[in-house]
Amino acid sequence: MKKLTPFSPSFDELPATLPVFPLSGAVLLPRGHLPLNIFEPRYLKMVDDSLSNSRLIGMIQPASEANPPELCSIGCAGRITRYEETSDGRMEILLSGICRFEITSELDNLQAYRLVQANWAPFEQDMSTSEMPPPEQTMAFKGALRNYMQDAQIEFELDIIDKLELEDLVNSLVSFLPLDNVSKQILLEADSLPNRVKTLMAILQAGDLSEVRH
Repeated sequence: MKKLTPFSPSFDELPATLPVFPLSGAVLLPRGHLPLNIFEPRYLKMVDDSLSNSRLIGMIQPASEANPPELCSIGCAGRITRYEETSDGRMEILLSGICRFEITSELDNLQAYRLVQANWAPFEQDMSTSEMPPPEQTMAFKGALRNYMQDAQIEFELDIIDKLELEDLVNSLVSFLPLDNVSKQILLEADSLPNRVKTLMAILQAGDLSEVRH
């Protein structure tokens, strides 16, 4: 299958095991981007190991407040496409979303970070061009977005709504909007861009995003 970029892995090259970074509220979508500030020693080690191997890290939300937390079953792998070491011992990295995965099991790991067995098969479509929603759905979604931004008095350049490709716009909104963690997980697990757009529009039309529950 065609690669997303000349540097990204093909679907057949995705690894069987994957280091994961559990982070509440941080959802990465295929072809989306997520900047991260890494400072904990175990995650600095994870980034270092990833750079020496596949450059892939699985972003996943915790499913509980236990220590260590249970994990949601579905996350998204991102490839480290930019990183910078800082003078105070941090790493600033950018993950570019490649493909979602399902955790089939968690593996013992001598390192402090968590390692999982990843099932990529249900998400092969993430590696190809996204199905687009019909024009009327796109127009309705953009209208709901404009209304929400204006009603909520959120500073946002409304002309960007029409300038960005629809998938880029949706991916940015999942990170930008004050969505609760459950809503973010539902958007991640949507099986197509049209369904993701439909779900996000319903959330926007609910008004107060902090009150949205599923």
